[in-house]
Amino acid sequence: MFGFLKKNYKLVAPVDGKVVDLSQVPDQVFAEKMAGDGVAIETTGDTIVAPADGKVSMIFKTNHAFGITLSNGAEILVHIGLDTVALEGAGFERIAQEGQEVKAGDVIIKINREEITSKGYSLITPVLVTNPDIFKDIEGNIGAIVKAGNDEVLTYKAK
Repeated sequence: MFGFLKKNYKLVAPVDGKVVDLSQVPDQVFAEKMAGDGVAIETTGDTIVAPADGKVSMIFKTNHAFGITLSNGAEILVHIGLDTVALEGAGFERIAQEGQEVKAGDVIIKINREEITSKGYSLITPVLVTNPDIFKDIEGNIGAIVKAGNDEVLTYKAK
């Protein structure tokens, strides 16, 4: 009855690239939404930024992934590349710190694309809402060419 009062939220691109459906990610955990719902980005950039205002809740010690908790309760995971944990941090430079409050577009991680891809790793980057059960209408901007910190990649609503 009061659905019009439900707020709409969005995430902006954490990296330059093309937005693709999660089903296109060649990793079953992401493609089948086992880690959360969202989109992936075929990256062309080398700077990974916060996709929304929030608090950096965790950064993996290998710097290949990070989480942000938003004020609306959303828990966002940005996973840079596939199987990149095996690089043990090589090619990744941490800029932000755990516990830091960030704004959409603030730099979190910088990557050395050549170092990562020359070792055979994909830089497709899933951007996930890891607690999608408290939201609805999670929709990706599939096919869009996006700029980090500027362009919308995902919208969702509170239940």
